[in-house]
Order: sequence, then C-alpha cells, then structure tokens
Amino acid sequence: MELFACAGCDTPLTTEVTQVALPGHTHQVWGNGVPLPALLEAGTYVVDPEPSGPPWRRWAEVGAAEAAARGVFAPVYSLSFGVPGTIGLAPGDTRNTVLVPEPSGDACCGQDGRDGPNLFCAGCHRPVATRIDDCSYWQVVWLVPDAVRRLPAPGPAEPPADWPTLLREREGIPPVEPSGMWDRRWEAELGVTLAHLLAACAGAPVGVPEGLLADTLGRVLTVLLPGSPEKTLALAGPGLPAPDADLVLVPRHPQTGETWSPPGEATLVPLAADVWIHLAFQQNRPLVPTIKGDLPEAEPPRLPYSFFLPDTRVFLRTLARLPAVREPWLRAIYDRVSGVPCWRPW
Repeated sequence: MELFACAGCDTPLTTEVTQVALPGHTHQVWGNGVPLPALLEAGTYVVDPEPSGPPWRRWAEVGAAEAAARGVFAPVYSLSFGVPGTIGLAPGDTRNTVLVPEPSGDACCGQDGRDGPNLFCAGCHRPVATRIDDCSYWQVVWLVPDAVRRLPAPGPAEPPADWPTLLREREGIPPVEPSGMWDRRWEAELGVTLAHLLAACAGAPVGVPEGLLADTLGRVLTVLLPGSPEKTLALAGPGLPAPDADLVLVPRHPQTGETWSPPGEATLVPLAADVWIHLAFQQNRPLVPTIKGDLPEAEPPRLPYSFFLPDTRVFLRTLARLPAVREPWLRAIYDRVSGVPCWRPW
C-alpha cells in the first residue's frame, strides 16, 4: 500500500491505497444527464500510462507517424499532450485538498476535467489533482504525477490475490441492471474485448457459442465479419476445462492486469475478470428462491429491453491503439464504425 503527498510541502493528499489494474471503462462517457458512481473501489488507485488533459492537438496536426510513435495507429479526433502517468483514485480517498471549480462550457452538472487541475493542496495551495464528477463520467480524482510524491504505507505489502481466491471472493457483474438496461461496465469491457477479438481473428468470421456470449458479442460479430464461421470462440480460464477452440476468452486479473494464460495453442483474448466470472459461472445458475410472506418465490431474471451493443467509443479507442488496425480489412471496420454517429449493427 502507498499514500500520496504534495511534492511541494509533503502534506498528505490521500489515504492509504493499493494499486489495481486500469479498468476498461475508465474513459467511458455514457449518456448526458446520467450520474455515474465512482470509477474505483475505496482504497485502490490506478495509473493511466497515456498523456491526459490539455494541451490537445487535432489528428491532422499530429500526423500518422507521430501518433503511431505514441501508440495510436488510426485517426482519432485529438490527442492529449499533457502529462502521462496520472494517478486515479476514488474521490473519497483524497485528503487535505481544496476544490476550486472552474467554469467549463462543456460541463453540465459538475466538473469534467477538461480545463486542468481543480484540486489544490490545502498546505501550499499548489494544483495537485483534477476531480471529475460531471454527469456521463465515472467519478474519479486524477493526481498530477509531477505534483505528488508516492510514499510507502507502514506495514508489509499484501501480494495480489491468486485466482482461486478471486473466484471465491468475487461474484462477477450481472449483465443487466434492475431497470432493464445493459450494465454500462459490460458495454465498455466487451467493447475492449471486441477490439482485441477482431485483431486476433485475422479477419476470419468467428463462431460464438450459444447463450449470453452470443447475445452480447455474436450479433455484432455477424455484422462486422459476415460469412460462415471459420474460427471458433470459447471461454477458458481457472476452474474451467480446456476448450477446443481457435480463440479463447480469458480473464484479466483485476489487480495486476495480467491475462490468464492456459496451456495450448489457442489465441488469447482478454476479458475483464468480473464479466468473465459471470459468463463462466453465473449465467446458467438456477434462480434462487426468495421468501415473501410464507411462500418461497423465485426471483425473476433480469431481462434487457434492447439488443446488446458494445460501447462504440471504448471499442474504437481500444482498436485505434492496436497495431493490427493498420491491416486494410480491420482499418475498413474502424472507418465504418467511426464514420457513423451512434453506429448500430442492425
């Protein structure tokens, strides 16, 4: 565990926190006027390796060669030339900071962070972080790397949980909210996975097993890669038998970010652990009776009111950062999806 202090006056700025992997929905923007909860669990932090915040430069100004050197291989609206390595944590884990909100023409209900740091050290009044809490954004505080110092917390460091421990302690994320809407994290995380899956399949149509996986990825894969399936897809990971498939969806460790690696020659496609756990162990679980009065009643399943669509912004953001997008067939998919506002496969 660590804590972060002001680099100017050593005032502690956070409580003790433990590093975890950057979630796939970190940069998700979802629905105007929709409040989103905290991006991270209390007591955790992440490091975003990419530059963030102002100044911004348009793609035409940056150019393909300079963008590729930065790890972006397809056109995007703009690129940040701010400081890389910002440190994200839950807003409740900050200490000794003062919010100085700046007016923003794009913000609606709070702070969207586009104008730079808005949290100042209470000790020396240096700008140290940016709080984001506007609607449509996951709530998070981003510490400015150059403005803070990382200090070790007292006591021994706890090692990351192994997979048996994670499977015992985590139940996964249900795909559908009580309102009937698909869970926003599923939309984002499967947007990440779809990008990696397209890069891995080399343009061959992919057959998806029936069930929730077909309901979420199957429809969009049929549109993007039409034709008779040439490659097969299956789940693989801890606690599952080894599948006979060309492509396997494997969990990404929520603390380390490392992808589970099984034996065999199948091509690995990463998937967020909490989504993978539900697909692997929860989707066919019998309904659990609940007690109402004297009679047990089965809790009805949550059914979505629309077809599933992976988050297109997250999908495009991920795909633009995969070198495989330079392949003509995959670049054509990228251009097709990015060229239509609110793209839908149906």
